[in-house]
Amino acid sequence: MTNICLIRHGETDWNALGKIQGKTDIPLNEKGIKQAENCRDHLKGSNWDIIVTSPLKRAKETAMIINGALNLPLVEMEEFMERSFGDAEGKTREEREILYPDLEYPNQESREELMNRISRGLEKVVLSYPEKNVLLVAHGAVIHTLLSTLSENQITLENTYLMNACISNIHYKEKKWTIKDYNLVDHLL
Repeated sequence: MTNICLIRHGETDWNALGKIQGKTDIPLNEKGIKQAENCRDHLKGSNWDIIVTSPLKRAKETAMIINGALNLPLVEMEEFMERSFGDAEGKTREEREILYPDLEYPNQESREELMNRISRGLEKVVLSYPEKNVLLVAHGAVIHTLLSTLSENQITLENTYLMNACISNIHYKEKKWTIKDYNLVDHLL
């Protein structure tokens, strides 16, 4: 069985302001650094084999802070970069609702393109690290799309807001993915 612990990156200033980030490369803020440290302390002493991270600063910084206690190989994979939100990046929810009332953002990566990219990444992880315990630091839309797909739309944006630095666990066994748990935040309290 391959175990993957999905970790959403810590908070950024744009998260705090409600701005959609997408592929815009924003670093962690002070709260985000503390959230990453809480993840590190929570995962310390656990049995992990590798950390895979999106190459965007906010995810990579979160992964590096976590790895400060684990000293694992750290691999960047572009397949787990945040979804491109096109022209909506940098805009608050209010601005997006005014500019794009149908929530269709010009030049946005489609959900299908995003899921295909994530699927390629998961396949690469399973082939490269079979039967391993993998920490995967990524982004809200990436993790949400993955959980929504694996749960057959039981976990959606409408019913689950993924907190910054939340933890979700999935398993791959006998060619089937299973969600163990998701959006765990007790380590942040």
